[in-house]
Amino acid sequence: MSAHELAEPYPYVSTDDAATDAALLLAEHKLPALLVVDPDEQPYAIVPGSQLVGQLVPEFALADPHLAASMDDRDLDEVPDELAGLTVAEWLPPRSFRPPTVGPDASVMHMAALMARTHTPLVAVVERVGDRSQLAGAVTAARLMQRLVGGS
Repeated sequence: MSAHELAEPYPYVSTDDAATDAALLLAEHKLPALLVVDPDEQPYAIVPGSQLVGQLVPEFALADPHLAASMDDRDLDEVPDELAGLTVAEWLPPRSFRPPTVGPDASVMHMAALMARTHTPLVAVVERVGDRSQLAGAVTAARLMQRLVGGS
């Protein structure tokens, strides 16, 4: 089975969109990762939700798990303020590699290895249309797992 056959529509945001909108998209659709495209609608980043949550945790809480455990939820009211005015590009954690993308003919094993290597729960499927490439959808880890081990 190819990437084209496994790809499904997947919501995405642009680097220029508001970070608040991106966070709401992730939460409301219960997405495993945020798919971000550049202004030309080319894949820019695929960021697991856990990394985006980490962007909202104060540095001192990341450095000291005991301190984080002693904090209560009153500070959560400040989270929307941290995102206000930021674009998606400004909110994203620093990137060290291109987002995992495959062509429509990619095999299940190719996609599985790419997900494992990049620690991302989805890959973007990009197809050539004339002289440019176009986002055709995404294959999630859940969809791949369904294909690998069966199930509905």
